[in-house]
Amino acid sequence: MWSYQHTNFLVHQIPALSDNYIFLIQDYHSDVVCVVDPAVAEDVKVACEKLNIKPTHILNTHHHWDHTDGNEELIQMYDCEVVANADDAPRIRGISMPIPANGSLKLGSLNIQTLDVPGHTLGHIAFVIDDALFCGDTLFGGGCGRLFEGSFEQMWSSLQKLADLDEKISVYCAHEYTLPNLRFARDMDADNDVLIKRISDDTQTRMKKQPTIPSTMALELQTNPFLRPLNQAFIQTYNKQNNENFNAFQVFQDLRKRKNTW
Repeated sequence: MWSYQHTNFLVHQIPALSDNYIFLIQDYHSDVVCVVDPAVAEDVKVACEKLNIKPTHILNTHHHWDHTDGNEELIQMYDCEVVANADDAPRIRGISMPIPANGSLKLGSLNIQTLDVPGHTLGHIAFVIDDALFCGDTLFGGGCGRLFEGSFEQMWSSLQKLADLDEKISVYCAHEYTLPNLRFARDMDADNDVLIKRISDDTQTRMKKQPTIPSTMALELQTNPFLRPLNQAFIQTYNKQNNENFNAFQVFQDLRKRKNTW
């Protein structure tokens, strides 16, 4: 488990399954403790006992089992409230606080903004709390989620919405996929010096058995191939290398298709 300080809260990062991350958000000013995407209840329980805290809320970004399987057991153990997209209520176990996909709520002193980010699933949302983004499987370190339910257009719109956030925001995604993602990025963006440095830095980090997450939006904008189409110079280089005349969306779509079979 690793912990990160923010102005109004702590984030505790719990590894789970083979590559998942569960996050505990501990409010400095109240007893509120939010669990983001609990894949495994037991891992949350062990972390909470170590920290001497009790979860009060579960925040689900989407319905997939490796983000919700711990819901029911945590409800039984701690009587948690489950906060999730109202439109996804039929698919998320134990939901008790359905919220709009684009909205806001206050838990303790935490001011939480929800963002509608479909693509990976149709009901996927992200949570923004001050300078922290909890984006589930929409944006990864160096990558983005597969399109299981949504369209390319929806995912591109969702990524642009996240890219519009402050560049200093910490990006807490739900999986440790960074190094494989960056190897694909290097094949698509070979002359990117910031990317080459990130690959070196993150490789050293993983060799020390440390997480590459959180990253920052600034780093993702400079190195994540699925955000690079927001850079006109990258579009020009990509088109020249591939003998195409793509716009930004078409570059993203081509990259996502390539990643599916890479």
